[in-house]
Amino acid sequence: MAQVFTKSANAFARSSLVAGLLLVAGAGAGLWVLARSGYVTRQGLVLEQPVPFSHDHHVGQIGIDCRYCHTAVETSATAGIPPTATCMNCHKQLWTNAALLEPVRASFRDNLPLAWSKVHDLPDFVYFDHSIHVAKGVACVTCHGQVDRMPLMYQFPSLQMEWCLACHRDPVKNLRPREEVTNVAWQPPVDLEKRQHEWAQLYAVKSKTSCSTCHR
Repeated sequence: MAQVFTKSANAFARSSLVAGLLLVAGAGAGLWVLARSGYVTRQGLVLEQPVPFSHDHHVGQIGIDCRYCHTAVETSATAGIPPTATCMNCHKQLWTNAALLEPVRASFRDNLPLAWSKVHDLPDFVYFDHSIHVAKGVACVTCHGQVDRMPLMYQFPSLQMEWCLACHRDPVKNLRPREEVTNVAWQPPVDLEKRQHEWAQLYAVKSKTSCSTCHR
């Protein structure tokens, strides 16, 4: 019986197997990179808002404390979005005719809240409590970045579970005094590591990696 396959067929078969494995590995690596990219996580993405609010201007330049707008951050699970009346405390007197702020004036005039797009938007199956993090000495900038340098707000971390777990496994390195939690310009002391362990004892900070901590 005549030979069906030539000797080169063996080399072709081996090459095909190698190429297939490389293709699968490449596809897996591509999906891994995609899952951690800003395209999926929204990290670094600036969302369109009804008004281009600048934290750089209000926090960095004027020096408004986080708690002036986010009044519930120390006592509630959510930091809270300020009502338009909070904006108008200043803008009844400043930039009163600026076209940029017409949505704010219309919201106040018509008693209709502005439809802000949520920047740090966790999945519904994740529970996050701002008040407990503040009480334990975790600064706003730890999760939100240096908002005082953001002309337009964007998501600073990836917000993936591995990012949260990195802090929950070793929270001590992210601590500061409670009274400095909202201070975006806080300068750590030279003996920071020693002080962080003291704060951990003072605020009863412990590693918490149980699933029920965030998934309830």
